[in-house]
Amino acid sequence: MATELPPLTPGTLYLVATPIGNLEDITLRALRVLRGADVIAAEDTRHTGNLLRHFSIHKPLISYFKFNERRRGEEILDRLQRGQIVALVTDAGTPGISDPGQRVVASAVRAGLRVEAIPGACALVAALTASGLPTDEFHFAGFLPVKSGQRSRRLAELTQLPGTIVLYESPYRVEKLLIELTTLVPDRRLVLARELTKKFEELLRGHPADVMAEWNRKPRKGEFVVLIGPPSDAPSSSEKPDHRPLTTDH
Repeated sequence: MATELPPLTPGTLYLVATPIGNLEDITLRALRVLRGADVIAAEDTRHTGNLLRHFSIHKPLISYFKFNERRRGEEILDRLQRGQIVALVTDAGTPGISDPGQRVVASAVRAGLRVEAIPGACALVAALTASGLPTDEFHFAGFLPVKSGQRSRRLAELTQLPGTIVLYESPYRVEKLLIELTTLVPDRRLVLARELTKKFEELLRGHPADVMAEWNRKPRKGEFVVLIGPPSDAPSSSEKPDHRPLTTDH
């Protein structure tokens, strides 16, 4: 006999993780929440609209992104206070992880409203667990500053920390980062992950100079997760980078 699932709770902000590439990574619970929400707050309504159409979900959409989050956050809180169910999604992955969401969550908590996370895909976790680097302690720093001085200082601070360092980086600044790491931490293990869960998923492993050489041979496109191994986990000089994609989805 099937167990009846509990209904969604009125006045709750649901943080719904969505696929970072492979649509099979949506969870059954995420689909149930999206279907049951009164409104879906999306980073890009066009992008989320395509996702919803794929799963035959028809719900009102409102935009919630970096440049309107203060104004739209007030509207979301008003909806919650009136007992509506609001699902918050970003373009890919888990809301609030280097994506919009943190501000409205903090506001909802301060207002005494209910917030519930619907776990799922997250580039940070996918890259870390497949990296081969230590996972018992890691530090996630999101995107580095764009300005060179701030960026250099931040990198110097991060590389003093124990554990694996995890960063997000845009395709326009990866080469610069590889050059910086070749000078700053030449003996650390480095993993460059891109296109996670997609057809051309790839993890490059090796010392910074090894990964830099492969980048010079063939620059890559896509969004990147960069993982820097801790000082205590420095590899032997004979270790070679692995340039093979871990998985290929067709």
